Amino acid sequence: MWPSRYTKKSPLLPFTRSLLTILRFNAMPKTKMHPALTPGRIAELSALAKKIDREEGDELRAAGRAILLRHETVKKLIIALKAVRLEKKLGLEEVGEKSGIGKTNLSRLENHAAPNPTIDTLLRYAEPLRVNLRVSMSQP
Repeated sequence: MWPSRYTKKSPLLPFTRSLLTILRFNAMPKTKMHPALTPGRIAELSALAKKIDREEGDELRAAGRAILLRHETVKKLIIALKAVRLEKKLGLEEVGEKSGIGKTNLSRLENHAAPNPTIDTLLRYAEPLRVNLRVSMSQP
């Protein structure tokens, strides 16, 4: 309980509470937020990385190649759509108005290094260009 001379109207009360908070915080034991990487821990992690590479390396590389192939396919499709747009002398603003995709988003789609559009976005982009996109599915 606060001494009677410190009432809620006293200007010292907020200062005293702040001081008590600081004192309590400083009295708490200091702990490290992140453990340091010791040479032993580095060696342990290195051995783990080599084990994963040995056991799962081929599978991880195949998954990475599949992802890269998908990204390259989408990028080629976007490049082809952009070429059609330029051939028809259509501006981003005009295509954006007809497709419902903002001019900024179209520019980002065409120029981003690794675009990741939805199928719906690609179909909406192709519509004002009067290009038919077909998505097919087959089993290997």
